[in-house]
Amino acid sequence: MKNVAAKLSALGLSAAMALTGGAIAVHEGYVPGTYVDPVGIVTACFGHVNPALKPDQQLSDDECLRLLADDLVKHNNQLLAAVRVPLTEQEHAAYLSFIYNVGAGNFRSSTLLRHLNAGFRVEACEQLSRWVYAKGIKLPGLVTRRAHERDLCLQGAIHVQK
Repeated sequence: MKNVAAKLSALGLSAAMALTGGAIAVHEGYVPGTYVDPVGIVTACFGHVNPALKPDQQLSDDECLRLLADDLVKHNNQLLAAVRVPLTEQEHAAYLSFIYNVGAGNFRSSTLLRHLNAGFRVEACEQLSRWVYAKGIKLPGLVTRRAHERDLCLQGAIHVQK
């Protein structure tokens, strides 16, 4: 699907969340329905997970965009509830992409969050590179995604430390 960020913006998401959603769409990929992800979870559209999903469901582009928009709002709220320091736009985008992928529980219990909330911003960004495994298997797609998130995060973190 093309122009995901523009479509998310048209649904009322902020520019920053819409742009992050566009990046998430690139990393997650797009299937207009359900599929089983690399770790065996039934997933829909742009990485949406929900226990009610069934294999081989079909969803429209509009339904998938709405799911992505709703997921972005939900994950953004979870991110902001866990972080106790102000974030730069770059850090915010990187961590929103990260929490979207790993879930709020993993984020809340992470060394990454402990570093971030303690003010060790660069160290927190560096932690992103550790999250490239799914069920013990290093996934090339996660390596690429985390490198993008890390680079974006460091752009913001370094700006704060100057």
